[in-house]
Amino acid sequence: MAHAPLLDVVRLGPALGAEVRGLDLRTLSSAEFAAVHAAWMQHQVLVFPGQALSDPQQVAFTRLFGEPEIHQQAIIKSSRVPEIFRVANTDEAGQLLPPTAEPVRQLGSAQTWHTDSSYRSNPSMGTILRAVEIVQAGGETQFLNMVAVWDALPQALKDQVLGRRARHDFGFLRQLRALPPLGAEERAAMPPVWQPMVRRHPVTGRVSLYISLIYNDAVEGMSSAAAAALFRELAAFAEQPQFCFSHRWRSGDVVIWDNRCTVHRVTPWDPAERRVLHRTTIAGDGAPLGV
Repeated sequence: MAHAPLLDVVRLGPALGAEVRGLDLRTLSSAEFAAVHAAWMQHQVLVFPGQALSDPQQVAFTRLFGEPEIHQQAIIKSSRVPEIFRVANTDEAGQLLPPTAEPVRQLGSAQTWHTDSSYRSNPSMGTILRAVEIVQAGGETQFLNMVAVWDALPQALKDQVLGRRARHDFGFLRQLRALPPLGAEERAAMPPVWQPMVRRHPVTGRVSLYISLIYNDAVEGMSSAAAAALFRELAAFAEQPQFCFSHRWRSGDVVIWDNRCTVHRVTPWDPAERRVLHRTTIAGDGAPLGV
């Protein structure tokens, strides 16, 4: 007699992404977590609808995967639960911030393709994002399957990136948003790092293009102009619809994605609308494996 599958998993698109239905992330058994992890490795992005997590419960779910990161900036992280990264255009008192406020301007960089914490020596494994307040239109999170991008990349572009490293600098994000440069303490906590532009996934073994355009400001052996042109060409190829899944947020959604083989961005929305999501980030357990 055949057994029913442990998870109800529904693919959301041909490129990547699946919805996992009927689970309560507060009470996962060890067998359920193992099945969730296997589905995550297969689909890269998982959506869990109808969740009712508190901040501490989100942190507890994150710890099933690994150690949560704590962000270096007080303007971003929660003062109540430091593992929570506030993706929000409100302050912690719930007041809507103007578009000119520093946290809002910095978070605006998320409208460009990137992968979280790529500026760390050991970049994050994954990100978990929970909808607290959602907007009526826009504000979708889009994902690209960078394994599929690498497989389809023209050989001339592959030849330019194989064996090369790109620089990932958190300070470059501040420059892009015309924000004040990092202070000495922040710079010491987040020095620029060089990462391989092509990496092998430590679990699946799959090879992917590894770029993070809000942090990438240089390529080994290239002039600044040539590096910028290469990043533009790679992004233009990667963002083709066949590589993309776009998630429209609903109240109660929790989404996890794999930063080792995807990039993501948010679509614009009306800044007069409140958009509050709480993020936890699974710390990396080693440097990227180059190819």
